[in-house]
Amino acid sequence: MSDKQELIKKLIEMQKKFIAYEHEHGVSQEEYFTAPEGHELAGYRQEYRDLAMKLVDMAHEEKGSHA
Repeated sequence: MSDKQELIKKLIEMQKKFIAYEHEHGVSQEEYFTAPEGHELAGYRQEYRDLAMKLVDMAHEEKGSHA
């Protein structure tokens, strides 16, 4: 599987886990933006953003376009 496919798979897995958590517990703004260390959502937003931006960069590189 290519790096791009692995990255997409990881992003989808993260989305599924987030949605499952949200349906079971609900998610406050504080949890989403500033979840404390050890919380299931700690670092989620930043990690998801970083992976998504990496995917965008890969797509630009693949097509030879500039961001």
